[in-house]
Amino acid sequence: MRGYLKSAFMILLTVALTDLDAQVKPGYIFGMNLSTITLKTNGISYNPKTLAAIHYGGYLEVPVTSNLTLRPNLLFSAKGSVYKTDTAEFSISPVYIEVSVLTVLSIGSDKVKISLFAGPYLACGMSGYKIDSHGDMKDISYGSREYNDLKPFDFGLNFGAGVNIKGILISAQYGMGLANLSPVTMIDSEMKNKVIGISICSLHSGK
Repeated sequence: MRGYLKSAFMILLTVALTDLDAQVKPGYIFGMNLSTITLKTNGISYNPKTLAAIHYGGYLEVPVTSNLTLRPNLLFSAKGSVYKTDTAEFSISPVYIEVSVLTVLSIGSDKVKISLFAGPYLACGMSGYKIDSHGDMKDISYGSREYNDLKPFDFGLNFGAGVNIKGILISAQYGMGLANLSPVTMIDSEMKNKVIGISICSLHSGK
């Protein structure tokens, strides 16, 4: 699966830098994530603090009708959370390569449009770090064994809205993770990504 996602990223970058049919337009995305990872262990919920991080990548705009488009996205997306108890503070900050397909409905004129969008995403953990209660920083270990930090694959739903001004889309979206990322099963542990993303999307201008 990781090989598939890496190949998909390279294909999208290649397409974004070449001339395409006029009906399909490539673009770029850059923005900020305000994320949390909910954490429950043994029936106890830890209150996560929001962690700010970035996302960036590319997309294709594929028209379906005059007001409806499909938008495949490929992003590097950093997420995470800070947790604080009475005696300790620790954090985790995974970095994913994320593939999503959004259905976008746009209403307005050529100069200004309001866009509403929603769709599923699939993500694979590629890197990241954690800071333990002693302040030591270590790389995140992905896997499904008890000693790993997170399961490698996440999936969920994205939905949001934005304003498109002359080809530049400023949007806000909510990403709701549906996968349990905790590799620990013996103590009934659950971890899920929740992300508010603020993005600037711009179509590739070509030559």
